[in-house]
Amino acid sequence: MNYFLTGGTGFIGRFLVEKLLARGGTVHVLVREPSLAKLDRLRERWGATDDQVKGVIGDLSSPGLGLDAKTLKALTGKIDHFFHLAAVYDMGADEDAQEIANIEGTRHAVDAATAMQASRFHHVSSIAAAGLFKGTFREDMFEEAEKLDHPYLKTKHESEKVVRESCTLPFRIYRPGMVIGHSRTGEMDKVDGPYYFFKMIQKIRHALPQWVPTIGIEGGRLNVVPVDFVVNAMDHIAHLDGEDGQCFHLVDTDPYKVGEILNIFAEAGHAPRMAMRIDSRMFGFIPPFIRQSVKNLPPVKRLTGAIMNDFGIPPSVLSFINYPTRFDARETERVLKDTGIEVPRLTDYAPVVWDFWERHLDPDLFKDRTLRGTVEGRVCVVTGATSGIGLATAHKLAEAGAILVIGARTRDKLDAVVDELEAKGGNVHAYQCDFSDMEDCDRFVKTVLDNHGQVDILVNNAGRSIRRSLALSFDRFHDFERTMQLNYFGSVRLIMGFAESMLERRFGHVVNISSIGVLTNAPRFSAYVASKSALDAFSRCAAAEWSDYNVSFTTINMPLVKTPMIAPTKIYDSVPTLTPEEAADMIAEAIIYRPKRIATRLGIFAQVLHALAPKLGEIVMNTGYRMFPDTAAVGGKRRGEKPKVSSEQVAFAAILRGIYW
Repeated sequence: MNYFLTGGTGFIGRFLVEKLLARGGTVHVLVREPSLAKLDRLRERWGATDDQVKGVIGDLSSPGLGLDAKTLKALTGKIDHFFHLAAVYDMGADEDAQEIANIEGTRHAVDAATAMQASRFHHVSSIAAAGLFKGTFREDMFEEAEKLDHPYLKTKHESEKVVRESCTLPFRIYRPGMVIGHSRTGEMDKVDGPYYFFKMIQKIRHALPQWVPTIGIEGGRLNVVPVDFVVNAMDHIAHLDGEDGQCFHLVDTDPYKVGEILNIFAEAGHAPRMAMRIDSRMFGFIPPFIRQSVKNLPPVKRLTGAIMNDFGIPPSVLSFINYPTRFDARETERVLKDTGIEVPRLTDYAPVVWDFWERHLDPDLFKDRTLRGTVEGRVCVVTGATSGIGLATAHKLAEAGAILVIGARTRDKLDAVVDELEAKGGNVHAYQCDFSDMEDCDRFVKTVLDNHGQVDILVNNAGRSIRRSLALSFDRFHDFERTMQLNYFGSVRLIMGFAESMLERRFGHVVNISSIGVLTNAPRFSAYVASKSALDAFSRCAAAEWSDYNVSFTTINMPLVKTPMIAPTKIYDSVPTLTPEEAADMIAEAIIYRPKRIATRLGIFAQVLHALAPKLGEIVMNTGYRMFPDTAAVGGKRRGEKPKVSSEQVAFAAILRGIYW
């Protein structure tokens, strides 16, 4: 047998070629010249020689497939089966590309098959040819297709029409369902159909334990079939006698609803299942024009778009959620009877499909999630960069190839940091600045923009902390003023200074080093927590204004870190703390992923506790306040005197690790 295939190097095609080779046939595969290397790799996969699989140079978009006269002459009268598989199987592709590949490509394939006098033409169509037909679509139906507005549906219908109306050769048409990975290996070559929802399932898994019930959708029935069933059925049917002119639905006659499919893959991916699924028919009492008006509201469209973009789901996919069509497959069932070729249940092979996607197709696998990939060549500003968290962060950014701008009050310390980082190959620029002085902040902003043109990432790290009970602060109002001046006004001054150019370029990221104390309402830190809370509130408001300009804010509610800032409080020598390097890792994570907030689980728990049971949270914090003393110098003891630490204090601090006391 001699075979000719368009799309032989594609997903379905590569499996079909394997089946045809098993019959001892010679397979001619249409390829563009740049794809010859791909065909060579596939020959190795198939274990085939050049004589068994022959590459035919041509192009689907050219008349007659672009075959030259010599090639056409050599093939004329020699082809027993011409399989036309090549098409655009992508609902997100543009309309012109789909028309050229699906409609014109089919016309060119029919013309080429006719010219080479092929014995039989096999057209691989799709259930999409039925459009959004309401009810059961039979194999003998075609003109009855409905709602073909979507380019993919329209072009699949029109391409099948080309075969039905202009192919003078004996032909057979195959309409596979939504083809997914191999039922034994999970192999797939792209994200399509149900795969669009895998990222959503994965993110839910990361956010929630598997036992937490969630709410989802019911949806219509999606006809999902594995590639091996499609190929096995097609190979068998193609070689039967007496079936010309027939159309065969290669589908699951008992398809699952969208919600069932999502739950099956949620279980395969160890994610929470949707315990409650909402059926759109519940809202049938709402007039259609009202539903459409709500969907078209700008906030609703933006929110929907943001969610869809985050999950990587094309907007066009939403129109298939309530898919209305069922497919009758009695002709296919007739010819496959007693062959053992049948659709396996999705529950049986979903785990291998999920595993293959997560190992090979997950879009995050192809994103550079390294710090270098995020900051290399970008201007990154770090304040308070001569010690502690700022210094550790400066090291990471310099090593990752950032154009690093550092600022601090002391010139000598800045120069020492520059020498240290440049010795490691860093591109570092230091500017002296007192960030509690607004005029100095303005000068710093102007100098940085004049010298570097822009700021891509601003890390507001410079800060001042004061640990003092309110009862000891009645005559120290200046503590509140100077803390607010640096922690809040200084940071806001820099944000406002750099924001204009960020907005013009539609890119910018501000990372604010806040405190776990904002979440826990830490006693003795009223001045510090108030200043950080003010910065958090400002950032939330600014983010709401600049979200559509791609200028984002990340707040890091940093737990207790062993830095020079906490050195005067000797009690901290005996309680668990983070190292500056661990804190810098949190900042690196913020820069790479740009989340709204980074906080420890304990910090988030404390915030929830204060929201749900504020009195209980207050009692816990008051207990810690009474358990730990004020700083030695504040309490009247000699500075530097190390306080005695009881076992109860150590245990309490260990349980509530990272909280300020």
